[in-house]
Amino acid sequence: MAIKRVGFVGTGIMGAPMARNLIRAGFSVTVWNRTASKAAPLVEEGAVSAASPAAVAAASEVTFSCVSDSPDVEAVALGPGGILEGAEPGSVYIDCSTISPEVARRVAQAASSRGVAMLDAPVSGGDVGARNGTLAVMVGGDPAVFERCRTVLEAIGETIVYVGPSGSGQVVKLCNQVAGALNLMAMAEAITLSRRAGVDPAKMIEVVSKGAAGSWMLANLGPRAVAGDFAPGFMVDLMQKDLRLVLETAAQTDTPLPGAALVNQVLRMLQAQNRGGDGTQAIVDAVARLAGS
Repeated sequence: MAIKRVGFVGTGIMGAPMARNLIRAGFSVTVWNRTASKAAPLVEEGAVSAASPAAVAAASEVTFSCVSDSPDVEAVALGPGGILEGAEPGSVYIDCSTISPEVARRVAQAASSRGVAMLDAPVSGGDVGARNGTLAVMVGGDPAVFERCRTVLEAIGETIVYVGPSGSGQVVKLCNQVAGALNLMAMAEAITLSRRAGVDPAKMIEVVSKGAAGSWMLANLGPRAVAGDFAPGFMVDLMQKDLRLVLETAAQTDTPLPGAALVNQVLRMLQAQNRGGDGTQAIVDAVARLAGS
């Protein structure tokens, strides 16, 4: 039977456009956000506002969440008035946050004990991908549940890949953040070198981004950094949270990640300047400061 009723908990920079794409795909969508005003535009577009995550889940066959960190997922899923309090047996909970793989497995076990299936399905593509419905979605959990929810996931993403059992989606997302962090650092170093060597960094980006050294970060965030536009598509503080999870997982698995550790330290310079709310492209300023610029 086709899924018709979908819930969404957490309608921030990523969650709001994801919920909007579910509405546009024809699903009946119920929403909740800790700051209710952030969900108001979705209600104007046809979503139904609920009083709690539990109420969202009670109205939904599939309930999504997209919040900031592991404790936030535990709160909205397991806490009083949480998703699992309202979810009907046989329903599905899909978490799109970036959290600890261990926490994802623990929440999945708690869901299973209530007859609710869970998929950990973190996403990549930033606010642009969320708005355009072109996110990459890496999914861990039961493969049969994944297939059942594929049409719902296709409303928010373009590349949707089942990667393994519970927690696997989060492991792949952390790998994504390692690659993304190092691409950010490469972008920052290239822009800084270009400027200090007397070449227009915009011209450098124009050609380098089309060659073998091109990356999403360079093509999309590079021009914003050069223009001094540090509005967040993805905040420094959130990347640091992800790198903390990366380095914790690296420690648990005895995996050396010198590049990720370096980016973590460079971004800490921005946090020390109270710039944790800036977009991650602000790393260009941190590297420029190292160069005395």
